[in-house]
Amino acid sequence: QVQLVESGGGLVQPGGSLRLSCAASGSIFSINAMGWYRQAPGKQRELVANITSGGSTNYADSVKGRFTISRDNAKNTRYLQMNSLKPEDTAVYYCNAQILEYGSRWSNDYWGQGTQVTVSS
Repeated sequence: QVQLVESGGGLVQPGGSLRLSCAASGSIFSINAMGWYRQAPGKQRELVANITSGGSTNYADSVKGRFTISRDNAKNTRYLQMNSLKPEDTAVYYCNAQILEYGSRWSNDYWGQGTQVTVSS
């Protein structure tokens, strides 16, 4: 069974920075794509950023130029560096990955438990 474990959330002042980490573990043959979604109270979950197995990245317009997604393939870990944080970035951030497990024919979609990011003075 695959698990995604997130870390790095917390409280930060506007203009500050945080780095989120998401480590995948288990019977992983390959990771097709991995990234971050977020959900603020009363709003739908939205894509923040992801990175494909080929290294292509995709960002929400609201975070372009401020957030950077990166990866360490040896550790099956993805990072989200968040700079110039704004109050509207406050949300629960969820790691998401499409993972092909050993012995499986299709990839499955996995989610982390979520980590709270609060941007407030």
